[in-house]
Amino acid sequence: MNPKTVHVVLCNEWADWEIGPAMARINAPIWQREPGRFATATVAETRQPRRSMGGLTAVPDLTVAEIRPADSAMLIIPGGAGWECADWDRDGYPAITALAEEFLDAGVPVAAICGATFGLARAGLLDDRDHTSGAPEYLAMSGYRGAARYRDERAVTDGDLITAGPTDALEFTRHILARLEILTAEALEAWYQLFSTGDAAWYGVLNAATTADPVAAGR
Repeated sequence: MNPKTVHVVLCNEWADWEIGPAMARINAPIWQREPGRFATATVAETRQPRRSMGGLTAVPDLTVAEIRPADSAMLIIPGGAGWECADWDRDGYPAITALAEEFLDAGVPVAAICGATFGLARAGLLDDRDHTSGAPEYLAMSGYRGAARYRDERAVTDGDLITAGPTDALEFTRHILARLEILTAEALEAWYQLFSTGDAAWYGVLNAATTADPVAAGR
């Protein structure tokens, strides 16, 4: 099986903890309905190494110019240290938001969290879509016109757009997994409850939900 690619943006000083849970669940076969159906690839404006806010250094797999929506299952954009900065053009953010717009226009999902929602707002991509972020006042500083579509929720899916606030990586991951249908609905609920509550009982529910799925069980 040739896996479908989920592209993950490495912006300037990206917030590694915001995308770690989603990348792990996309790449790790355990609990998946169809193991190996998806794989991630990182993307940035250039192939120069990027350092995260947590001190991780990564070399992007691809550049923005090298990917097309038709070759992707989803574009995931984390927050970072510079989405609100004055050096918007210098740090390559217009290329990222232009790519997000291209994906949305093509009907390919885009998932943005934390500062990335500010970038999408600044580019006008949240004006006509339901969305969330850290706070409505935060997005208002972008100068966007979508305040009426702001939802006070931890994560929001509106069509092909997923958004989440800076403290909601788990909710963000839940929406991503649901959209890609990586886990069954029962397994996804058990996974979310296990990692959000820490109640070990959900581990048994998760494993039972996974083995009950003929595809995951290999039957």
